Amino acid sequence: MSSPIGVGDTLPDFVVTDHRGQTLRSADLRGKWLVLFFYPKDNTPACTAQACSMRDQYEDFLRLNATVIGVSADSDQSHESFASRHRLPFPIVSDKGGQLRKLLGVPKKWFVLPGRVTYVVDPTGVVRGMFTAWINVQQHIKNAMQTIADAQPDAQPK
Repeated sequence: MSSPIGVGDTLPDFVVTDHRGQTLRSADLRGKWLVLFFYPKDNTPACTAQACSMRDQYEDFLRLNATVIGVSADSDQSHESFASRHRLPFPIVSDKGGQLRKLLGVPKKWFVLPGRVTYVVDPTGVVRGMFTAWINVQQHIKNAMQTIADAQPDAQPK
């Protein structure tokens, strides 16, 4: 695993494909805030709560000029079903081989479970927030929203 990416580090370049077949390049995401959240598994209670909380705050993130992307090791088919079932408006990336997790140094829980980490990246590509809470999934959304809002006080969410 790479050294973990932390606050103040530049997000490394990556190219991934989301559950809709769209190619996402980190370089193309520059110019907007990025909320990149890693979660362990589709359709589990905590992961569903986290994704649905992101969905419920999605318009607020858009008002703050932020892009939201979810990442787990589940297949694109699982992501398609998960996104459809829970009306998730943001892309979800299948990191089946764990390459993106490795690139960012996302740690595993108890050395076996994929970690739950949210990165908040500013428009220049610098990580401004990183949150790891295994159970309190709503805290990821609150912290991400606060990090962005604090950096641009004129664009507070409604």
